Amino acid sequence: KLCSASGLCVSYEELKELKKNSIIHIDVRERWEIDRFGKIPESINIPLSELVEALQMSPGDFREQYHQKMPAKSDHVVFSCLAGVRSKQALDFAVSLGFS
Repeated sequence: KLCSASGLCVSYEELKELKKNSIIHIDVRERWEIDRFGKIPESINIPLSELVEALQMSPGDFREQYHQKMPAKSDHVVFSCLAGVRSKQALDFAVSLGFS
């Protein structure tokens, strides 16, 4: 299960359905984990250690660094990692930066 700040949890199957709509999926695993375990299709890899800085970049700098559109504070964003601990931290960081 994947959970949000509001307590909403979704399964992997539900996430696959959500990804058919306009959500942004940020994978906060380290790059070596992506290399070892594989990339989740249509996700942006931003290691947790880079996340706060990344979410405060200009849209142009974000696109240059991550090759994707930068999420707006009102966009639907899903964070994931290997076990759920880092994705919860990522969610907390995003909320503290004003993401809804």
